[in-house]
Amino acid sequence: MILLPLFSSAFVPVETMPGWFQPIAEYQPFTPAIETLRGLLLGGEIGHNGWLTVAWSLGLVVLGYVWSTSKFNRDPK
Repeated sequence: MILLPLFSSAFVPVETMPGWFQPIAEYQPFTPAIETLRGLLLGGEIGHNGWLTVAWSLGLVVLGYVWSTSKFNRDPK
């Protein structure tokens, strides 16, 4: 998770990245969150990035809940 902001559009626009790297940067959790915040702070359009941010957040919360619950409920040996 620490490296994800480096692979997002936080520092460099996705359009200026190499062609093979653009899908990686575009389809990860930080890019829609950064684009949403950038649009809200600068008064621009956020488009579908707001919904993608909510979806990524909910997905990561559910994944974390399921993983932590399974670890907590394991039989101690």
